Amino acid sequence: MAIEIQRLGVAGGGQMGSGIAQIAAQAGLEVSLYDVTEALARAGMEAARQRLARLAERGNLSAAAAQEAGSRIHPAAQLEAFARADFVIEAIVENEPAKAELFRRLNEICSPKAIFASNTSSISITRLGAASGRPALFIGMHFMNPPPVMKLVEVIRGLETSDETYAATRSLAERLGKTTITVEDAPGFVVNRILLPMINEAIFALQEGVGSAPDIDTGMRLGTNQPMGPLELADLIGLDTCLAILEVLHRGLGEDKYRPCALLRKYVDAGFFGRKSGRGFYLYGRDGKKTGVTVAGTST
Repeated sequence: MAIEIQRLGVAGGGQMGSGIAQIAAQAGLEVSLYDVTEALARAGMEAARQRLARLAERGNLSAAAAQEAGSRIHPAAQLEAFARADFVIEAIVENEPAKAELFRRLNEICSPKAIFASNTSSISITRLGAASGRPALFIGMHFMNPPPVMKLVEVIRGLETSDETYAATRSLAERLGKTTITVEDAPGFVVNRILLPMINEAIFALQEGVGSAPDIDTGMRLGTNQPMGPLELADLIGLDTCLAILEVLHRGLGEDKYRPCALLRKYVDAGFFGRKSGRGFYLYGRDGKKTGVTVAGTST
C-alpha cells in the first residue's frame, strides 16, 4: 500500500532546510520548518519566500504560485509542530550526537507511522535509525546544495529500512522534481566519498604553495569543465561541514587518503567557515559575492 505524504516537517532552517522547505511547498506540501528559536525558523521561511519571489520576477513561476507556495511554509520553534507530519526531514548540523538526540525527541512526538529521513552527507543511516527508535521507518535522503537548484538526491537505506519506506522516499523525491540514486550505507555515500577527497587535495595544493586559491579554482573549472572550483565549492558547502565529512571518511574507512588537511582544520578553528561566515578560502560580502582572497591568515 502506497504511503500518502501531505504534511512535511523539516528540522533545521538553514540553507539546506530552507531550500528543502521551498521545493516541498512548491510541490504542494504543507511544511512545518523548525529551528531552535522562532527568529531562526522565520529567517528560514523568509529566505525561502525571497527565492520564490525571485523566481516570479524572472518569469520562472507565476506571482500567484510563488505566493501560494510561500504560504505553505509555517515556521516553528517547537518540535511539537511535527506531531501531524507524515514525513520528517532532518537538516541540522553534521554532528551525529545532535542528530541522534533530535530523532529520539521526534520519536516521542510524531505519529508512529511517520517516516524519518536524515539529510546527513556522511553519517551512518543504520546508527541514526537505531537511535530514532523506528529503524524500519528511517532512511537517508541526501539533497545536494542548494536544494532548489541541484537535481540529485541520494537515497540511503539503513540495515532495517523497509521497502515501503524506501518506495515512499523515492516517490517524495520525484514529487519534488529530483532524480534519485540508491546508495549503500557507507561513509560519505557516493557523492561525498568522491568529492571530498578532491576538495581536500585542492586544500593540500594550496597549503603547499602549488597554486593560489584563484589559480587552483580556475584550473579545475577550465581544465575539467566544472562549474565551480573545489575551494569555491568548499566555501559554499561550509568548511566545518567539509571537515566533519572528511573525519567520518577517515574514521570509517581508516585510510590515510581521507586525512583532513591541516590548513582546513586551521581555518575551521579560526571560524572561517566559508560563505556563511563571510570568510573561508575567499572573503564574502553580505550578498554572498566574493570580495577578496584569504591567504595564510591574511586577506587581499
